Amino acid sequence: MTIGHGFHAVMKARPGLGGELIGELLNAPSLPHDDCVVFLVGRSAADPDTVHVTEGWVSAEAHAAFFATEPAQKLVAKLQLLLDGESTYFDEVPVGGKAVL
Repeated sequence: MTIGHGFHAVMKARPGLGGELIGELLNAPSLPHDDCVVFLVGRSAADPDTVHVTEGWVSAEAHAAFFATEPAQKLVAKLQLLLDGESTYFDEVPVGGKAVL
């Protein structure tokens, strides 16, 4: 498997909406998409309204093409209603590891 594009995002939910934000992310249309090979959602232990997302895609082009679709745009619109301010994105390409959930 080759991951050519990825990022890590830190999102701050409106107070008390961290669980709802996580629920939307865990139902994201990117999860079953073949070009999305890493999609991890985490929560801050100190602040349940701070949510972390790590994504890995086969290419930047595949990521851009997917996020131009209607299901992706609907998700982005839903997420915007739950967020408190801007999200922070970090350039990160997953290279390996383990996730047992």
